[in-house]
Amino acid sequence: MAKRVSGKRYAQAIFQLAVQQDQVDQWAGELDSIRQVLQDEEFRSFLEHAEVPLAEKNRSIETVFPDTNPLVRNLVALLISRGSVKLIDDVHLSYSQLVDEYRGRQRVEVTSAVSLDTAELERISRFVSELIQKEVVVSTEVDETILGGVIIQVGDQLLDGSVRSRLEGLRRQVRSDVTATAA
Repeated sequence: MAKRVSGKRYAQAIFQLAVQQDQVDQWAGELDSIRQVLQDEEFRSFLEHAEVPLAEKNRSIETVFPDTNPLVRNLVALLISRGSVKLIDDVHLSYSQLVDEYRGRQRVEVTSAVSLDTAELERISRFVSELIQKEVVVSTEVDETILGGVIIQVGDQLLDGSVRSRLEGLRRQVRSDVTATAA
């Protein structure tokens, strides 16, 4: 059975090179640009097509990304030659995580029932930052099904302050109390 290759391995390799060259942030921007361009289904299909010669695919990468660091372009060429262009999203995500770790940042996902204003987001950012002792980068999502409150995801930890979870907890408590009284 063939081993599934992860974009994380590629990200770690280029991250080490970027650190050595003191170009961590520049490479992050270039990877993001490449990822965005490769979202184009036609271009991605061209790069993945088996009958298109590898040399032609590499020329197209050089044409589309002329100002990109040659080492970053080489990564794309390597992914193309291995038939792994689809890994670019995983490489970008893994690289971004490595940059955040390197810079002492933590990504935080905040889910709320309604869109939060700037003051609320700043208050949540300060709270989480003080809690984990790191700079936080907050992204938001609106999910009306939580009814109210917020859910804050920090890495693999979840702080659920949603009305929905409180109501579910109350429902479980009432059921257990009713069951205990009936017995």
